[in-house]
Amino acid sequence: MPMLEPQPQSTPSGKIEAPTPDPTGRALLRGVFITLLGGALWGANGTVSKFLMDAYNVDPLWLACVRELTACWLFLAVALLRNRRRLIDALHSPRDLWGILLVALGGIIFSQVAYLEAIDWTDSGTATVLQSLEMPMVLVYVCLTTRRKPRKREALGLFLALVGTYLVATAGVPTQMNLQPQGLIWGLICAVSAAILAILPARMMRRWGNFVVNGLAFLMAGVLLSAYVRPWENMPALDWIGWLGVVFSVVIGTFGAYGLYLQGVKEVGSVRGSLLATSEPVVATITSIVFLGATFSGAELLGFALIIITVFLTV
Repeated sequence: MPMLEPQPQSTPSGKIEAPTPDPTGRALLRGVFITLLGGALWGANGTVSKFLMDAYNVDPLWLACVRELTACWLFLAVALLRNRRRLIDALHSPRDLWGILLVALGGIIFSQVAYLEAIDWTDSGTATVLQSLEMPMVLVYVCLTTRRKPRKREALGLFLALVGTYLVATAGVPTQMNLQPQGLIWGLICAVSAAILAILPARMMRRWGNFVVNGLAFLMAGVLLSAYVRPWENMPALDWIGWLGVVFSVVIGTFGAYGLYLQGVKEVGSVRGSLLATSEPVVATITSIVFLGATFSGAELLGFALIIITVFLTV
């Protein structure tokens, strides 16, 4: 999932905004629905990406580059409409622009490319579940930087994450790799890059907001990646269905999913939002089975469940 804004927020002037009051009744239901929908669209985006790569031989690097170069303008347009001054001030802050460049290099590029490569080598369900290992990785980082031991439930979550990854990789048979090594490696790289996205831009997002930081980071990442990929020279042979899939991936699966998820988290809180984000791997797995004919063994599904439970234990 794209970068999540830390709470509480602070304005460019440094004033700390109060966190959103805990919602109840209709407000809570609305926030839950929006968050679930955002996560579901992100999960469905993985399945659409897998379809494009299998049916049209779309290169993961090409798709990542196109998504970054196009979705960035949607992020920046919203940033411009919501707070034009904040976007302009960010562009005049050399220190933060260098920081955003690091986010683009260390997070956006690796996150997008690794996620799509993991999908290409496995399937959207497996790739999205492996991406969920971000949560225990962030926990390990927090424990190391704060010099504290994991709490009992956190330690249990780390153990379940390891067991779940083992089951996904081997289907419960120690002598065989159920996943191709490339798929497992790309999935773990995806989780690491997602953890970087959760940590690295925190200060800048508190100052400038999500849409500014993400928009500029996506733009920088797209420009840098295009220098290598040259998407205009390697256009896949797409018919109208293929282009519709690309548009869905950019507008609905990336920008739309992000916008809904972010608004939902704003309404229900970051903890509930993290838990509701488990709709991503669930939807990715279901859509892979229904639309792409993917099959999973009982051990793999158990591994999926253990990794998802890890999210509940580590937030």
